[in-house]
Amino acid sequence: MADLIIRPAREADLPVIGAITVEAYRVDGFVDAHDDYARILADAASRFREAELLVAADSASGEVLGSVTVVLPATRYAEISQPGELEFRMLSVASAARGRGVGEALVRTVIDRARAAGIGQVVLSSSEKMLAAHRLYERIGFTRLPERDWAPVPGINLVAYAYGLPL
Repeated sequence: MADLIIRPAREADLPVIGAITVEAYRVDGFVDAHDDYARILADAASRFREAELLVAADSASGEVLGSVTVVLPATRYAEISQPGELEFRMLSVASAARGRGVGEALVRTVIDRARAAGIGQVVLSSSEKMLAAHRLYERIGFTRLPERDWAPVPGINLVAYAYGLPL
């Protein structure tokens, strides 16, 4: 992870962030390149305007390797967060950058942001099929939050996770 820089997204990053996010979900079989959710994933500009969009970039080349959207409760991109929580969504890593710790570095940065802001818990929801992501979250210390599992549409089941921070 030493070869990564985690930083706020810049407007110039938005096309590549959108492309990486769609690619990450498509390669793993979670979206078709033409479905409605793929269009939402591609819309990095809206996330940039309405949430905190972070990128992981290669420290030598500056190439964007992944991103994550950080949201507060009751904002446009919030799904399960409640007052006193920070939520993240749309964690994605370019296929060519997998195995470099990009996803973990992004998640740990979200946790660090919550800690610095005095926020007591980080939450997320994830497709029940995203098993590799679940292993990452559990390795970092997230625990299941089954009472917040939900389905945005029939047949798409999302499972919730939480990472508690001592205040």
